[in-house]
Amino acid sequence: MVSYYYGVILLWSYLPSLTEFVSLWPRSRGSGGCLNGNYEPHPQELRTVHTNWPNKYVFQEETAKRLKSKAMSYPGFPPAGGGYPPQPGAYPPQPGAYPPQAGGYPPQPGGYPPQAGGYPPQPGGYPPQPGSYPPQAGGYPPQAGGYPPQAGGYPQAPPPGSWGGGPVGGYPSIGLDSLSNPGYNAGMPGGTMPQPQAPGMGYPGQPGQQMPGYPGAPSPNPPMPGYGGAPSPNPPMPGYGGAPSPMPGYPNSPSPNPSMPTYGGGAMPIAPPVNRGFRGTIKDYPGADPLKDVEILRKAMKGFGTDEQAIINLLGSRSAMQRVALLRAYKTSYGKDLIKDLHSELSGDFRKLVMAMMKAPAEFDASELHSAIKGAGTDEACLIEILSSRSNAEIREINRIYKQENKKSLEDSISGDTSGHFRRLLISLAQGSRDERETVDISLAKQDAQALYAAGENKLGTDESKFNAILCARSKPHLRAVFHEYQQMCGRDIEKSICREMSGDLESGMLAVVKCIKNTPAYFAERLYKAMKGAGTKDKTLIRIMVSRSEVDLLDIRQEYLKNYQKSLYTDISGDTSGDYKKLLLMLCGGSD
Repeated sequence: MVSYYYGVILLWSYLPSLTEFVSLWPRSRGSGGCLNGNYEPHPQELRTVHTNWPNKYVFQEETAKRLKSKAMSYPGFPPAGGGYPPQPGAYPPQPGAYPPQAGGYPPQPGGYPPQAGGYPPQPGGYPPQPGSYPPQAGGYPPQAGGYPPQAGGYPQAPPPGSWGGGPVGGYPSIGLDSLSNPGYNAGMPGGTMPQPQAPGMGYPGQPGQQMPGYPGAPSPNPPMPGYGGAPSPNPPMPGYGGAPSPMPGYPNSPSPNPSMPTYGGGAMPIAPPVNRGFRGTIKDYPGADPLKDVEILRKAMKGFGTDEQAIINLLGSRSAMQRVALLRAYKTSYGKDLIKDLHSELSGDFRKLVMAMMKAPAEFDASELHSAIKGAGTDEACLIEILSSRSNAEIREINRIYKQENKKSLEDSISGDTSGHFRRLLISLAQGSRDERETVDISLAKQDAQALYAAGENKLGTDESKFNAILCARSKPHLRAVFHEYQQMCGRDIEKSICREMSGDLESGMLAVVKCIKNTPAYFAERLYKAMKGAGTKDKTLIRIMVSRSEVDLLDIRQEYLKNYQKSLYTDISGDTSGDYKKLLLMLCGGSD
């Protein structure tokens, strides 16, 4: 009985140690506890701290043996092959602990090998793992301070025809061969994906290769249906590559937008092509010095006789602005009026030409209009020529100078010297309020053409006011479209209709407006031809056109003259004029065609 109580007391005294040991029940590396076949007692599990037991390690070892035997007795539990190797820094192996068990799981190929002594110190990252992926060709270079290159990486792509390598010759095309993703193949490990290559194929920037799809570079792949250079499998869609599309604004095409100009069948009245750049014959003389120029003029006029050739050479090579600057410089240097000196030294048509050249363009136009109105008769052709060919800004400047010089407005002068519908036409043109927009509303052009037809050909009598309102207010591009629509509508040119419906000065004025709007250089070429045609020369007209157009479009006028009359303007001027007058005119003409 004493021994029984003694045993109960001993068991009770060691109960805390048993409780702590049970709390350290062996935990496996898997999720199945000690029944998953991977049980190995951790060194921590072989320790139980209890200060009341003098031979605690003996008790721990015996208890661990019993637990090990019980765990290994479960069905399906294979004998473990060896335990955990000693860990650096952990508790040393305890005497009497379990030795490594033979017959455990064999090493898995490619798996983690048993690590002797625990994880070694990692210098900057994980060391190369044996059995992992082979090296990656073309991968990212090692980063400084980061992970070292992995020994291994993605393997090379299998060759075509083998398992995983795709069919020989590549996969069938889906029509997107020419659309590549730069940077995709360039960084693929082991090289780029096998693709059929063609000469000139590559990415922009690669030496010796052109970028496909740009001019001058052959396409690297067969042409893609629907794109330029390849027949489309479907009917071409108008307006896209490979399909002719009716363009708005050209013959035989309906307008896709009512507000955009278009013209039906037949020929569009063609003005000469718009020439970019300067089309005059006289330009600013580089490095011209007014003080030196007036010295030359003074020397040419001083003393007995006049050096006309020096005057011709100087004035024929200076622009209007440079010539006008001579007036002030001459008076500043010599205290005399250059116009008066030139007028006294020169004579005839040569003097008229020099006097015209010494005026600014707007001042010259104003003086010509005044000359056309004053006196017994009126030069209606001069009035129409100037007012129909100048821009709104130029006409307003002419009005200002005219009133300043003559103390009377241009409109009042016209009203007092003309009458009827011709007077209305001139006054309308003298307002300088024509629409100058370049856009054309084709529907409005058709309406205006119908209005002109209804006011003339389709009516007994003529409504001149309708012609006046349209010809003087609409823009020149719009009127060109109106003239074409008119011809398509009634089968007759607008000029012939004007000749049939009108007469006298109104007919001449309307025809001049129409001709100037249709083709301004051709209109002036006709005026020059008529000025020199037949016996005698209309020198006033010749001088006015040569001076006023020499810095505007005289090159175009020369071309129209040659085309329409099969002679150059230079030749006709040479045959119809003479002396110094001819020399200066030829300098303004600028050469023969």
